Amino acid sequence: MTTERYPTSRPAVVTCGLPYANGSLHLGHLLTTLSGDALSRALDTLGQRTAFVCGSDMHGTPIAVNAHENGESPEAFAHRYHEEFADTFPRFDVEFDNYGHTHDETNVETTREFVREWIDNDHVHEKDIKVAWDPEAGQPLPDRYVEGTCPYCGEHARGDECDEGCQRHLEPGEIEEPTSTLTGNPAEYRTRSHKFLRLADFQEYLEGWIDRLEGTENAKNQPRQWIEGDLQDLCITRDMDWGIDYPGEGEEELVLYVWVDAPIEYVSSTKQYTRRVGADAYDWESVWRDDGEIIHVIGQDIIQHHAVFWPAMLRGAGYNEPRAIMASGFVNLKGKAFSTSRNRAIWAEEYLDTGFSPDFLRYYFITAGNFQSDINFTWSDLQGTTNEELVGNIGNFVYRSLLFAHRNYDGTPLADEPTSDEVRERIEAAIDDFAAAINDYSLKDAATAVYELSGFGNQYIQSKEPWKLVDDDPDAGAAVIRDCVQLSKAVAVLLAPFAPEGAERVWDQLGEDGSVHDAGIDAALEAPPAEFGTPEEIFTKIEDDEVEPLSAELEAMVEEDEDDAEDDGAGDEDVESDEAPDIDETERDRIDFETFQDLEMRVGAVEAAEPIEGADDLVRLEIDIGTETRQIVAGIKQFYDVDDLPGTRVVVLANLEPTELFGVESNGMVLAAGEEADLLTTVGDAPVGSLVR
Repeated sequence: MTTERYPTSRPAVVTCGLPYANGSLHLGHLLTTLSGDALSRALDTLGQRTAFVCGSDMHGTPIAVNAHENGESPEAFAHRYHEEFADTFPRFDVEFDNYGHTHDETNVETTREFVREWIDNDHVHEKDIKVAWDPEAGQPLPDRYVEGTCPYCGEHARGDECDEGCQRHLEPGEIEEPTSTLTGNPAEYRTRSHKFLRLADFQEYLEGWIDRLEGTENAKNQPRQWIEGDLQDLCITRDMDWGIDYPGEGEEELVLYVWVDAPIEYVSSTKQYTRRVGADAYDWESVWRDDGEIIHVIGQDIIQHHAVFWPAMLRGAGYNEPRAIMASGFVNLKGKAFSTSRNRAIWAEEYLDTGFSPDFLRYYFITAGNFQSDINFTWSDLQGTTNEELVGNIGNFVYRSLLFAHRNYDGTPLADEPTSDEVRERIEAAIDDFAAAINDYSLKDAATAVYELSGFGNQYIQSKEPWKLVDDDPDAGAAVIRDCVQLSKAVAVLLAPFAPEGAERVWDQLGEDGSVHDAGIDAALEAPPAEFGTPEEIFTKIEDDEVEPLSAELEAMVEEDEDDAEDDGAGDEDVESDEAPDIDETERDRIDFETFQDLEMRVGAVEAAEPIEGADDLVRLEIDIGTETRQIVAGIKQFYDVDDLPGTRVVVLANLEPTELFGVESNGMVLAAGEEADLLTTVGDAPVGSLVR
């Protein structure tokens, strides 16, 4: 693993968590997939040789259970969903270099090679353990055939994880008060012999590796509680028929645990890509065997598997280590996790049926907040982000620039002349910001660099007024439009990872050769074609009448689910592996007191307020914070009468870095609560400028 800035001279592989072939995809499943695709595209843009690989997770007890209930073989059942996934991802512009599955021949053989290496290096031992047994059915109960109580937090747990409580991995025999899901009867524990990977062999290595790991803070910090404690050995076998057979003599009844062969699919899928394109184009061994760049994009519920088990598994087989892990938050509805069994979800197919561009969802997911934070999905939030940022800012600037250029010059005026110093320097700054963000694994900051560049373009064209210069000073007018077309091309190059269709549309309208997705970062400063045709709108606004029925349907679904939960007398017991507990959970991603002290929050008073032209939600505020009057942009127009805002007491985050929203600089943030943007204030008469402590 290296710490060189991207792009490096070594090949990289980007992976996202394997979707489980046990049901259709919903938007919660798409968060890490779309993010992984965006990261892979961004690295390509920087010039990093990158492969983006994944596959369907085909093994495990849930698939065996559901296949049996459905009257199918586990292989046929899982393969049907695998095909559905493979067909669905391209419709969201997800371009895997290879998409395989864990039951294919490559992964079966690669998994067995890994385990043989562990055995040969004396990392595997045999131990008698307690295994849940259904006395009525007369069989052992692997993983999801058993439910009970988590021994660590006391919450309801299923099989191999406490998915409703502490989310800790559970070994066979740990669940208390076990119950068989086959018969509903109490289960009993019986002694069985199983194989274990001795994680203690890798403890010293893991303690050093976690200090080298890059990525999100949750992925780097959460595993320390396990790595720096007493590492429990990982049981790598199960009593069941469906899976990859354990490669040992006389062990025909055992199959490998699903969390053994699932991450190994990352290696297998990369192998398959190399076989297709040739080692000269991309060599899987230089990534996985040597010192290539390995980046995993996952949900936060599987951090332990990727930051404890997986690096030990790689080390034990003589493979390279991951350079970075990006762990996302969850996608929720009204603060509650998606649930397949309760039909509390927005399905991938439902989104596609709306006719909304995949760009809208991709951009919304990437810019909705800190990657580690949960996203509380609403159709109105999707609409707001799309209309204000993609349509109102980025699309508006590009379309007005290209339309003016086409009508007055049939393309780019002065195409052989360089751009102005001001615009060239601004594009170079955006490129630097984009590269820095990707090196910091912040997709949101990279997308913000594009948004702010476009915002600069809107401000630039508005201030220069080329429509006046065409008659008064034609040479100056041509120079301004030359700059605006160059800015539009730069926006297309930097936008491509986040909104692939829109960026390609700009590229085509400019008359550029090839695809924007094959263009490197340097193309942002290369001269655009001298001629191009009539442009069209880049993005289409989402109208209220499109969103209102979707919002009503979503509201009805959530209310029905809440009513069902009350009738059941219990909460949801079918939260999938990529789902979170209620939003009220406060135990994840805490900050220390020193970090909190860095926040400068002050009482402010609104002195002036006015809507921002062309923006549906944004208001420009002038706020006295005691030491000075700040200009701050806030998305509150739809909730307040703008004329009533002057005189309102608010709480301002004063030491936030300035940013630009819809072409207007915002120097701070007004704090508000909930989806109705309820402005925070003080109960008493704290003086303006008072610090909030």
